[in-house]
Amino acid sequence: MAYDASNLTVQAWRRENGRVGVRNHVIILPVDDISNACCEAVANNIKGTLAIPHAYGRLQFGADLDLFFRTIIGTGSNPNVAAVVVVGIEEGWTQRVVDGIKKTGKPVTGFGIELHGDIDTIARASRQAKEYVQWASELEREECDISELWVSTKCGESDTTTGLGSCPTVGNMYDKLIPEGIYGVFGETSEITGAEHICKERAATPEVGERWYAMWKAYQDDVIEANKVDDLSDSQPTKGNIEGGLSTIEEKALGNLEKIGRTCRYIDILEPAEMPQSGPGLYYMDTSSAAAECVTLMAAAGYVIHTFPTGQGNVIGNPIVPVIKLSANPRTVRTMGEHVDVDVTGILKRDMTIDEAGDALIDMIVRTANGRATAAEALGHREFVMTKLYRSA
Repeated sequence: MAYDASNLTVQAWRRENGRVGVRNHVIILPVDDISNACCEAVANNIKGTLAIPHAYGRLQFGADLDLFFRTIIGTGSNPNVAAVVVVGIEEGWTQRVVDGIKKTGKPVTGFGIELHGDIDTIARASRQAKEYVQWASELEREECDISELWVSTKCGESDTTTGLGSCPTVGNMYDKLIPEGIYGVFGETSEITGAEHICKERAATPEVGERWYAMWKAYQDDVIEANKVDDLSDSQPTKGNIEGGLSTIEEKALGNLEKIGRTCRYIDILEPAEMPQSGPGLYYMDTSSAAAECVTLMAAAGYVIHTFPTGQGNVIGNPIVPVIKLSANPRTVRTMGEHVDVDVTGILKRDMTIDEAGDALIDMIVRTANGRATAAEALGHREFVMTKLYRSA
């Protein structure tokens, strides 16, 4: 019998702009690297808050600065975040972040350190954070249709079992949930190399396919070809990929594309951290293939749950988005089982079909949306890595 996802619901928080979140974070968000200590002090003072330190935010310019603001504002705007305290060294950029987040309607307040110093700023920000935590603690979940979820995907530490088992499981999930109206997204531009002709053909229209190919070609020309020393053998495939049996980037790319299933077609392409604007469906985001960078960008675009197939074993998490780890590698499940949320090793053992694995992943998405802590959350993985395009001034 075909799996029926049409009546699935989750218990989630509906935000002021109508979006649905599956977590209820109050975050302390630094505008720049030199505000990290202040933010971490506020989070230490006020239990129930979460500081998100990062390495950038000073003397960036042009497209790099635009991406920085898109990522920071998008992180605060994510529906998994209930309220935000923003702290920056000076008032101007701090207010820019506050104004961007405020468009969602959620509570947000900014504090500049200049002319105040850390101690005064920490005290003022802590008082505001306390008010936000108490306010957020009384927000109630409501029943929401599965179609209102935004679910992203990226694979990591891939091996032969990834393309055979865990990536097709994600693809099966998308084949079932995209028709129900969810938003999906995949990316990892360098890891499409060798399968670019296939990815281009999976676009919803020829025009979208041509735009995708132009984006991929620009990455090859401007990033890969411009900066490689000889080839990508120290990076793509990684040493872990090679140990897992993937000898070429082409093999890795073919496994990567299994994440979009058999029937899904992507309807638009997104810049890094760009929020989708073309309605429900599958999107492609131009991202790094590095795990923490990619998940950070997709979270900044508004996705609230991330599905992460892994072969050799990847431990990635995210501060605001639950990362669901799935693996089809029996050795990984045996030696790193504490990191795995969905065991699909049955696919390789021939006692589980990909269709059944897809159902198991959907079930885990619903359970996670309803409040189950993922392995990465339970283990404290909160990797947050900004993408930088070039050197600062």
